[in-house]
Amino acid sequence: MYPEQIVLPMKAELTGNGFEELLTPADVDNALKQEGTTLLMINSVCGCSAGTARPGVVMAVNNTDKKPTRLTTTFAGFDIDAVKQARQYLLPYPPSSPAIALLKDGKVVHMIERHMIEGRPAQMIAANLIQAFETYC
Repeated sequence: MYPEQIVLPMKAELTGNGFEELLTPADVDNALKQEGTTLLMINSVCGCSAGTARPGVVMAVNNTDKKPTRLTTTFAGFDIDAVKQARQYLLPYPPSSPAIALLKDGKVVHMIERHMIEGRPAQMIAANLIQAFETYC
C-alpha cells in the first residue's frame, strides 16, 4: 500500500473537483449500480499516466455542458478492496491504473485504459471524454 503522504494530494486533485471517493466495496456497489451515467477514475501514483489522467478528467468535466450524473474515484494500491470491486464492473477490460470508465446504468460504455493514457496530454484525454459525454450523457 502506498504511503498516505503521497496518495492524499493525488486524491484531493479529484475530490476537490467534485469526485466522490469510493473507499469500500459497498461504496463501489452503491455508486456503480445506479441508473444514469457514472464516471469512474481509478487513480494511481504512476507519474506519467496519472499525471495527465487526473487533469484530463477534471478538464473534461469542467469544459462541457453534458456531464455524467456521478463523478467517482478510487485509488489503486491504496483503496485495495474498493478497486478490486470496481474492476469487476469493468470486465472484460483487464486491470489498469490509471483507468477512466464511463458507465451507463451500471455497464461500461466507454473505457480509457492506461495504454491509451500513456504519452498523451491532458487535453487529448479531456477531448476523448467530452466526446463520450456527448454520446452517452
